[in-house]
Amino acid sequence: MTNKPRGTLYLGVTADLVRRVGEHKQIAGRSFTAHYNLDKLVWFEQFDHIDLAIQRETSLKRWLRAWKIDLVEKANPDWRDLFQDIYPMSFSDEA
Repeated sequence: MTNKPRGTLYLGVTADLVRRVGEHKQIAGRSFTAHYNLDKLVWFEQFDHIDLAIQRETSLKRWLRAWKIDLVEKANPDWRDLFQDIYPMSFSDEA
């Protein structure tokens, strides 16, 4: 998650990406993501097992910021918000 291209980055693990990104987009509370307005999904990976996802997260959190930016830009050079790709109906369209 980020707030703008090459902006503040947030990395996490979830079993429900749509729900978790939705929570970030609602930006509430005193959390790190709320403080920095981190509401854009610009990169994600999927794993079949949570333990592998946690290992990957732990590894990525040790990476230099420049490496993380390169990882995003290889997959998403325009820093598009990928949330619409995984959940095409916006929250404002929900009944």
